[in-house]
Amino acid sequence: MADEGEVAEGADGEDEEGGKKRVSGKKLVLFILLPILILVGAGVGLFLSGMLDPLLGGGDEVAEEATEDAPVEVADAPSIFLPLDEILVTLRSPGSKQKFLKLQVSLEISTIEEQAHIENLKPRIVDSFQVFLRELRLEELEGSQGVYRIKEELLDRVNKAIAPVKAKDVLFNDLIVQ
Repeated sequence: MADEGEVAEGADGEDEEGGKKRVSGKKLVLFILLPILILVGAGVGLFLSGMLDPLLGGGDEVAEEATEDAPVEVADAPSIFLPLDEILVTLRSPGSKQKFLKLQVSLEISTIEEQAHIENLKPRIVDSFQVFLRELRLEELEGSQGVYRIKEELLDRVNKAIAPVKAKDVLFNDLIVQ
């Protein structure tokens, strides 16, 4: 048996006196190939994320091209929010039971001059809202998509009522269905 052990050790490249040992395949993968793969993966990740662009000098060309093609945007001035009066309308409903919609909105506008113009036209805005809202059915108010569609329609109606001035947005302060 001792002879078989010596033969096996001799086949692995070991000497009886503790000479050179052969490195196993698992240790080779663990200590050499795995760190190399991790470093290569990290390098590829940094390159693809764009973090190496300043070091490689490639980011400047892309930034220059983007600024040449893109239109120059002026910083947005702070908006003015003009609240409108509360609106209460009855919704179209098939049964005898009436449903009510209580709505309070604010208009987002750019300048004080627009605010004075809109203040004079508030009755026209409320009238266009009333006409639209009275024709709504309860099903049209369900879900975020329905509310978004109504918001877009109200913005369109406001912009038609206050032309040539334009409102940036219609913001819901309160929207209750009873």
